[in-house]
Amino acid sequence: MIHQKHVDRYLNDYQQGKIRLNKRRIKLLELLQTTVLTNDHYYFDEEKIEDCLTFADKWFFPFTPWEKFLTAFVFLYDKTTERRAIRKFMVVVGRGAGKNGWVSVIASFLLSRLHGVRNYNGSIIANSEEQAKTSVDEIHDSVDLHKELAGEFYATNSQVHSKTTNSTLRFRTSNGNTKDGLRDGFVIFDEIHAYINNQNVKVHISGLGKVRDSRVFEIGSKGYVRDGYLDKELAKTDMILDGKAPIESLFPFVCELDELKQMDDPKNWELANPSFSSPMNGYAKDVYQETLDDYNDLELDPSGYDEFVIKRMNYQVEDLEKSIAPYEQIKATSLTVPYDELEGYEAIGSVDFASIRDFTANGLTLKQDGKQYFISHQFARKQFVDKFYAYSSKPQDRPQSAPPIGEWEDRGLLTIVDTPTIDPQAVVDWFLEQRKHYIIKKVVMDNFRADLLRKFFEDAGFEVVVIRNPTAIDGLLAPRIETGFANHQYIWGDNPLLRWNTQNVLVSTDSRGNKQYGKKEEVRRKTDGFKAFEYGQYLVDQLPDYSVNESLDMLSDIDF
Repeated sequence: MIHQKHVDRYLNDYQQGKIRLNKRRIKLLELLQTTVLTNDHYYFDEEKIEDCLTFADKWFFPFTPWEKFLTAFVFLYDKTTERRAIRKFMVVVGRGAGKNGWVSVIASFLLSRLHGVRNYNGSIIANSEEQAKTSVDEIHDSVDLHKELAGEFYATNSQVHSKTTNSTLRFRTSNGNTKDGLRDGFVIFDEIHAYINNQNVKVHISGLGKVRDSRVFEIGSKGYVRDGYLDKELAKTDMILDGKAPIESLFPFVCELDELKQMDDPKNWELANPSFSSPMNGYAKDVYQETLDDYNDLELDPSGYDEFVIKRMNYQVEDLEKSIAPYEQIKATSLTVPYDELEGYEAIGSVDFASIRDFTANGLTLKQDGKQYFISHQFARKQFVDKFYAYSSKPQDRPQSAPPIGEWEDRGLLTIVDTPTIDPQAVVDWFLEQRKHYIIKKVVMDNFRADLLRKFFEDAGFEVVVIRNPTAIDGLLAPRIETGFANHQYIWGDNPLLRWNTQNVLVSTDSRGNKQYGKKEEVRRKTDGFKAFEYGQYLVDQLPDYSVNESLDMLSDIDF
């Protein structure tokens, strides 16, 4: 059995209940005890380990127990080959754990004379230049702060060079073109959660092996890309932890919640962020408070839920494609619209005219006393609703899944037109009727049918605002809309058609975490009413929270 004091401490802290570990870390410790630490061919280079920890403490920051634990295995060697034992490390932890800081120290130490390998160059790869520069900037700042380091390193904003070992650290973006043939001693891949595949990884590690003791470090948190590079690395992790592949090929340090319900007990947060284990240093205390603030904000601002779960708790939400809001929140829009009270208010008009052969939706958005009212009316072609919803059939002959189009028509929510297309003039006429009751400042529409509709509206005296990129505003407005539903800001009246539209919206999240509004079913499950509502949200901040006519009447009553 081989021992190393920082490894032993980490094992003992877990066994004595001083720290909480997630399942993958527990399996990692068990595997280390039954394989690596019982292999007498391995040894820890104590001098390098202590030199690295002293280097961190003096020039950067003291390592936490989990960072010391990891560092020890970076300098685990094989007696039979006199080479490092583990080539690749994967560190996947919750946001704020300090993974970038740890890898910055490791990188600068590997360049230095304390490591002692000449031409041990390094590359840091990330998706963006800003992220790739993180470690280079941190080392540069340390060299600027501690003039003694200037004797060892020459640091600029683009690279760090060791004068004694002739080793250079450079940052690169994840575009692997023209990167073949690099003679790196180590490569750091940052933001691995955003990698679609291993193409760029393969290119950047192609030069490893030309320098002794080459190493690979992969760092990140969970992300929005599914079935990408990180998922495949986690699949390898599980094979290793189950004893089906050698740990020497990949040392996986993965910190995460095991179940989503653990999120609601802050004592479990150290499962995802190892720096939250006691005793926390000052940096960890600050991050913990930020995390607590973010968690408390979720009650009133649920738009940050996915980000919190995935990044802070390092828990992969299995299905990021979901509905706009829970049904209870959508149903809560059914309060009565006070039409008489809203008379004379300013309004934003909006129209979704994406298809002139099935549905078109009109809407007005108004504000009063912190609430937002949406008055809606839709048009549908008879041929379309006959074909897909059996509108003209007897009730007993309609599929049970068919929406009650006739009932919605009888309630005045919908107008059925028996024409080849929906007439733009009919759409404009509805707004002209509403203009008798409200001051319609502008009418918002997307650019898909703007060339057809704009002239009709402008001829009727309406100012038209065209959304050039409707998909882009989904991500912009999604946090506002989610918060509005959660806080019961929206009142639509008892409008089952509009509620149906809203439930038909499929919310998906792209690789950058931006929300997009699609359809749960492309043809039958219409979303037009919701899209008109969304377009109204685009300009809702331009609305006052009072009646302009009432304000003018009050002014006229004042004797100046």
